[in-house]
Amino acid sequence: MAKNVIWAAVFSLAAILLQSTLFLHISLYNTIPDFTLGIIVYSAYVNGVMTGQVTGFFSGLLLDLVSNAPLGLNALIRTIMGAAAGLLKGTFFLDAIFLPMILCAAATLFKAFMFFVFHLLLSGAVPAYSLAAPTLWIELFLNTISAPFLFGLLKLFRPLLAGKGDN
Repeated sequence: MAKNVIWAAVFSLAAILLQSTLFLHISLYNTIPDFTLGIIVYSAYVNGVMTGQVTGFFSGLLLDLVSNAPLGLNALIRTIMGAAAGLLKGTFFLDAIFLPMILCAAATLFKAFMFFVFHLLLSGAVPAYSLAAPTLWIELFLNTISAPFLFGLLKLFRPLLAGKGDN
């Protein structure tokens, strides 16, 4: 499991660096796809709950360090998302197009819901997605469309990202 988490964290760091530099210049309404979310979902779906939540925690912590979010917010949300995605391990055949799209769309909506819950619990100290603004819907679209390509890329590195019993 340690090898899988380390490699998922390396891929997440690369995705975070791409998201915070290159993709900011080609964003649509200041919205970019959340590749770290896709990496967490892939790693959790392939390896299970424990790997998903540990990967989510470290990816979220890395994201917290490069963003202006309160330290630990993304780590907590992505830990919960990794655990939830890990619960689905082995329930469906991981095809090339539709399941990655469904998983990433559901994870994006779950992330928005979690930000809303923390927004309510912390009296507005945490920003939430506005349903009226296009940000959530553009991010949902970008994550859904990019999911098959991201999962295809991650499948090339399956020996690094998947447990021994899953190869």
